[in-house]
Amino acid sequence: MAAAAECDVVMAATEPELLDDEEAKREAETFKEQGNAYYAKKDYNEAYNYYTKAIDMCPKNASYYGNRAATLMMLGRFREALGDAQQSVRLDDSFVRGHLREGKCHLSLGNAMAACRSFQRALELDHKNAQAQQEFKNANAVMEYEKIAETDFEKRDFRKVVFCMDRALEFAPACHRFKILKAECLAMLGRYPEAQSVASDILRMDSTNADALYVRGLCLYYEDCIEKAVQFFVQALRMAPDHEKACIACRNAKALKAKKEDGNKAFKEGNYKLAYELYTEALGIDPNNIKTNAKLYCNRGTVNSKLRKLDDAIEDCTNAVKLDDTYIKAYLRRAQCYMDTEQYEEAVRDYEKVYQTEKTKEHKQLLKNAQLELKKSKRKDYYKILGVDKNASEDEIKKAYRKRALMHHPDRHSGASAEVQKEEEKKFKEVGEAFTILSDPKKKTRYDSGQDLDEEGMNMGGDCRMFEFFPKMLQRETSGPGSFFFQFG
Repeated sequence: MAAAAECDVVMAATEPELLDDEEAKREAETFKEQGNAYYAKKDYNEAYNYYTKAIDMCPKNASYYGNRAATLMMLGRFREALGDAQQSVRLDDSFVRGHLREGKCHLSLGNAMAACRSFQRALELDHKNAQAQQEFKNANAVMEYEKIAETDFEKRDFRKVVFCMDRALEFAPACHRFKILKAECLAMLGRYPEAQSVASDILRMDSTNADALYVRGLCLYYEDCIEKAVQFFVQALRMAPDHEKACIACRNAKALKAKKEDGNKAFKEGNYKLAYELYTEALGIDPNNIKTNAKLYCNRGTVNSKLRKLDDAIEDCTNAVKLDDTYIKAYLRRAQCYMDTEQYEEAVRDYEKVYQTEKTKEHKQLLKNAQLELKKSKRKDYYKILGVDKNASEDEIKKAYRKRALMHHPDRHSGASAEVQKEEEKKFKEVGEAFTILSDPKKKTRYDSGQDLDEEGMNMGGDCRMFEFFPKMLQRETSGPGSFFFQFG
């Protein structure tokens, strides 16, 4: 009796389990249908919840995992979707959609080789499957873009790398590796806001991503925010101590900051030779840091101007604006050097560039001064004609005039060729003209200030009265054994 009762108990316990299993399947199907309805309405979060309920009720059904994988893909959660897709084909290796979704997840995450294997398996099961055929081509295209990008990065053809990564990301939108490579190349191209945007998007999803931290630091470093850049490089190295690029960038940033500061200190102390050496050493640290190097060239140009090496200063400032054509300070420094070397056209050009960028009163005045000097330079240099300094006294001007007039007087060159006589006559007239202007205080003032001398009826000819003494002087100087022509002939 006892044994029979025991057996009955066992029999009674097993029957409800079989019934519960069937009921669970029916309920799981109901959840799946509800999930399908929400999926059709693009309410993927609710679809996900119902597919999860179906899986909980029946965890060995491949299609439930496949459906949830599809939903996760629509939500952009490709890593989770990959896990579900892989589980679906583990449960049923003949599940074509499962292989397609696994391949699609691999491809979206940037693993094109693994994606190819999944699509190949789908084609083995259904060789006419158009989706598998197309996705297989897409995966191969991504592998080709990767290969080209790798070669072009070595060649430093960063624009082409960005192009390749943009094409690859059309098929692999969730690949952080492609995004980071694109961001790094954007930084190398000076497109810092775009690069930072890409890196920031990744850091919002994964704050410990060492590559994204490195790119953020790289952008700051190239924007000459070196101290902040070092902080990001250090953080990247905490996440990945073997991150070679972050290590090199951190070392360069620290060295660049130190050299630049030492150079600035030497300059302030008036030790221009040491400042020049330090700025030169800093320029050799990292040729890719365009903005900082532009400042270093300009600083070295300032040092050269202090050392009166004006041609070298101009060259340094030119290098600065080649690196950064918006660098106002370099234009101003170069313009001043052009003024100091009387290259007024070049000075005007630089001051015009500055004034177009920053329309300040100071810049307007600098441009006006340069234009005035340019205008003056295009007229005859009367001081040069007489061979006197611009600060020469009235007596010095008169003496210089007499000397030059004697030198170029037509009577002195009466025996020369017609060509020489014509040239000397021209010079003689210029000497008279120069004296007429510089010996008259009013005319001299107008000439020195760059005003037009033909205004107010000012006579530009020579003072004829000054020529009256020349015939007698020439007669005295050309007679006897110690004649004028003997002395100068």
